[in-house]
Amino acid sequence: MATITRLRSGHWRVQVRRKQSYVSETFLRHEDARKWAIATERRIDLGESTLKRAKADPTTFAHLVDLHVNDMCEVGKAPRRSKEFTLNALKDKLGKVKHKDLARERLIQFGKDRAKEGAGPVTLSADLGYLKLVLTHAAAVHGVAVKVEPVDLARVALKRLGLIGKSRCRDRRPTADEIKRLLDHFDNNRFLMIPMGRIVRFAIASAMRQEEICRIRWSDVDITDRVVLVRDRKDPREKDGNNQRVPLLDLAGFDALRLIRQQRKRWPRGDLIFPYNPRSVGTAFRRACRELKIEDLHFHDLRHEATSRLFEAGLRIEEVALVTGHRDWKMLKRYTHLRPEHLHRDKAKRPAEDMAEVVRAAVRSLAAELHVSPAQQVSSIDAKAATLREAAPLLQQLAALLLDQDSPPPPAPTPPASPRPTLTVVPR
Repeated sequence: MATITRLRSGHWRVQVRRKQSYVSETFLRHEDARKWAIATERRIDLGESTLKRAKADPTTFAHLVDLHVNDMCEVGKAPRRSKEFTLNALKDKLGKVKHKDLARERLIQFGKDRAKEGAGPVTLSADLGYLKLVLTHAAAVHGVAVKVEPVDLARVALKRLGLIGKSRCRDRRPTADEIKRLLDHFDNNRFLMIPMGRIVRFAIASAMRQEEICRIRWSDVDITDRVVLVRDRKDPREKDGNNQRVPLLDLAGFDALRLIRQQRKRWPRGDLIFPYNPRSVGTAFRRACRELKIEDLHFHDLRHEATSRLFEAGLRIEEVALVTGHRDWKMLKRYTHLRPEHLHRDKAKRPAEDMAEVVRAAVRSLAAELHVSPAQQVSSIDAKAATLREAAPLLQQLAALLLDQDSPPPPAPTPPASPRPTLTVVPR
């Protein structure tokens, strides 16, 4: 039974006593008090928990989104830019729809409309993911009677229609000519306030994202060890506190440490190395690509280029992961786009240390073939000459392997035997 009483302040107090449950609230308007009392009695009859006024009557999807955002802000996990943008877009499209009307048919139509607007399979999949997140949060945290199954059914239907799918692996790498044109364009632009040429070079040298480049600080740079601390690096499971020490290498065609030293001369004030807005950096890069008529090239593709160059320089997977920050090596594979022609260049220019290792292995194999023990290595001149004569065929095969020839080279001349020393007996 609900009792509504007018207070001296002019407000209305509602007291609901029903089935051994008691809850009360205060409202400014009598109509709001009456509606809240009816809704509260209905929830008690259905065996559901009662809600405070601030959380009562979450009838529309926009109300559920606000509940989710407020709760996450209270625990210090406010939505980041991407999630915030998606939730606002969902509120614009479905905010006025009552959550009870979010049936399978309504969600499928929403997916079709988004696809007509140009949303790709990955974008639409993210929309449904956040929609399900909001509904699940409302049901689990606030006890709102919502159904999540229609979202799963709508996802299956949209996937069958080809409107939802996985992202295609992007393998766009800038060519050497495109990089040269971009750097010439940035270096010769006197009206550009941001040193885009230095930022592009640093992006290729460090494999950092544009947000990370604009966030690193001088206080986090270790000149002696050539490393920089990147704070709150992007990670799908750990958003905050993911600080990583990243080496400043000189393997991708540009010296990362030298570039930030040059930046220090240009911008000696403040602690930020590149004190610029990441969005402004992206805008300047896109504008340059349009002016130079470079198609389908994003700033993030420079990260792909840097990662591929590190692999081409001979680094192992775990070493490249220290630079890029990937904890899952399967994700690192997406950023690796080796060029086929690079394999021929590697074959023609083998690293000196690899060649030395090949020679050492061949010598060890040769010694085992000849059964030369350490004690036999210190022998007479005749024993050494005999060993060389026996080793001549194996040396020819070794030379053929090292020179990568089909036929072995001409046989090497047999080293002449050293004359035996003559012993002279001197009479007493």
